[in-house]
Amino acid sequence: MKYIISFFLKTIPRKQLQLISHYVLKILAVFYMGNQVACPVCLHPFRKFLPYGRVGRPNALCPNCLSLERHRLLWLFLKDKTDFFTAPAKMLHVAPELCYIKRFESLAKLEYLTADIESPLAKIKMDIHDIPFPENTFDIIFCNHVLEHVQDDKKAMSEMLRVLKPGGWAILQIPIFKPLIAKTIEDPTLEDPKKRAELFGQNDHVRMYGKDYADRIRSTGFTVIEENFIGELEPSLVKKYALPEGEIIHRAIKPNQ
Repeated sequence: MKYIISFFLKTIPRKQLQLISHYVLKILAVFYMGNQVACPVCLHPFRKFLPYGRVGRPNALCPNCLSLERHRLLWLFLKDKTDFFTAPAKMLHVAPELCYIKRFESLAKLEYLTADIESPLAKIKMDIHDIPFPENTFDIIFCNHVLEHVQDDKKAMSEMLRVLKPGGWAILQIPIFKPLIAKTIEDPTLEDPKKRAELFGQNDHVRMYGKDYADRIRSTGFTVIEENFIGELEPSLVKKYALPEGEIIHRAIKPNQ
């Protein structure tokens, strides 16, 4: 199965995958029935999750809602460490993940906007280098696994800082390739897909982040909290939900003015 999924990820354009994958995986879910793992996002149990990724990480993808390890971790973080599900807020979700969209839209107190430059799942077409909203518009921004793709990540971060309200916060997750390099490497001008994959871990990435990632965010004006939330969880829960061990949640806060 992991080779089939890996093949589709490598050969089918992302926009098409976003439109059809959830229908195919709903069928596969029947063959993964069980109770060894569970998805905290959609609450469905399975004997295991599907493999996922160009290499094929085992036990990664929920076949019901399409959550991955990082999505399940963030869901638990929002529930346990924030008032996200209960407090009034206005949110911008960049490159929205399918597992979240309907669930966030259903929150009565959340004014929820999705945006992306090419995703068919987003309601607003938007270049993150030039966010089309006034200063101090949003309380929350989600921008996960996006910054490694953009030409100027610091410009994108500065734009998110601009449109956040003072005290507002953003979740800015990135891919982690172990062993983690000391300093971010990048070359937005590099066009060779093979060379990109070799240097940055994936053929559509323009940089690979290192241990300096949090400082890179801080350089644009954010206060950054590196949340080791997974370290607070019982190992049994980490296993049950198939969470990404060791992943730090980067919560970037706009200082009060």
